[in-house]
Amino acid sequence: MAKPREALQTLFEKLLGSRNVYFQLPESVKLNYPCIVYERSGIRIDSANNKAYLKHNQYTVTYIDEDPDSEIPDKLLELGYCRFNTHFTADNLNHDVFTLYF
Repeated sequence: MAKPREALQTLFEKLLGSRNVYFQLPESVKLNYPCIVYERSGIRIDSANNKAYLKHNQYTVTYIDEDPDSEIPDKLLELGYCRFNTHFTADNLNHDVFTLYF
């Protein structure tokens, strides 16, 4: 059985239609666009009776593409527990940033 992060990697690769999906991007890697870059940014814990009963890893997900009208951000928003944070442009590339609980 795949670990949750490995399942998320596979999900992103299917959604993007390529293997340009990077986890905790090392500085030495040259990105191929369009791509998804993600990293774990926290853990959400739901508690009752002083005990944790649900834990969800929180990820910051950045979709990077030259195309400002790509459909991938909409597909990311269709995932459960995903919300849009911000958009910015750097080096003529569009960056859409999301928070995802998985």
